[in-house]
Amino acid sequence: MAADETAPAARGRITITEIARQAGVSVPTVSRVVNGRSDVSPGTRARVEDLLRRHGYRKRPSAVRTRAALLDLVFNDLDSPWAVEIIRGVEEVAHAAGVGTVVSAIHGRSGAAREWMRNLRARASDGVILVTSALEPTLHEQLRILGVPLVVVDPTGSPALDTPAVGAANWAGGLAATEHLLSLGHRRIGLIAGPPRLLCSRARFDGYRAALEAAGLAVDETLVVPGDFRPESGFAGCTALLDLPEPPTALFAASDQMALGAIEALRRRGLRVPEDMSVVGFDDLPEVRWSAPPLTTVRQPLADMGKLAVRTVLNLARGERADPPRVELGTELVVRSSTAPPTPAR
Repeated sequence: MAADETAPAARGRITITEIARQAGVSVPTVSRVVNGRSDVSPGTRARVEDLLRRHGYRKRPSAVRTRAALLDLVFNDLDSPWAVEIIRGVEEVAHAAGVGTVVSAIHGRSGAAREWMRNLRARASDGVILVTSALEPTLHEQLRILGVPLVVVDPTGSPALDTPAVGAANWAGGLAATEHLLSLGHRRIGLIAGPPRLLCSRARFDGYRAALEAAGLAVDETLVVPGDFRPESGFAGCTALLDLPEPPTALFAASDQMALGAIEALRRRGLRVPEDMSVVGFDDLPEVRWSAPPLTTVRQPLADMGKLAVRTVLNLARGERADPPRVELGTELVVRSSTAPPTPAR
């Protein structure tokens, strides 16, 4: 009899974390059910409520509070214009869903990432969108243990295979940029590549290579120079190409910022775009349509990637699956005034 009398109390001590584990959902999902929120799928709600009843779970009065729905949006850095485009897409969908957004930058430092994780626990976010591949595996594991849904927006890295991700068709973009220059009659086409450790950089380079090979041209390694997506590396890379005994007549820069740096290097040499060299970028950032000349580029749907990431992470928070787990949005060549056929003198 004594054992029976103490059983309800024992059951009442079960935690939300344990309920989430048994239900196969995240801790925020259980919290939403406990607090009577409507943004949980009926099947998930029924499963969680059944476990709550079976364990005799009771929320302590002192813990009763109204918590705003929150998403964490995490970048490695915030000094890139494409970060603003992703934020714009995330904010549009999150605001419409009544969800707040906390934007953080961890700068690739483990200390900053661990501090962000501590803050995440304190504010009990409903989900995380990572626009970085710099998180340590231990932090990924902590997110898994906490049951916080995670989606990676992937213009910069390669997420784990079991992590839902939203990316862009980088290979097709590199192919389209190079095919455009080939169609204009260029045969010596330089490439300022992105960091080779990044999946998107390798995909854009592979698209460049595929277009050349399809045209019967081998990749001339002297025409391929490294970059880091920033204007300074575009300036340095274009300068190195101009110093070759036979410079290229056209240039594909794997980011708009590097393309703008390359145009500045050409300007300082007294050369004109596209008369002396055609230039193609990648991203289609808002400012490149106002560059001199307006830049031909590959449009990467950055805002749309942010929008889809929010929809995906909110679905995961409701106990739904990400199907398919990885989505690549299409890229599109946007032709402006920075490309033209090579001049006879060139």
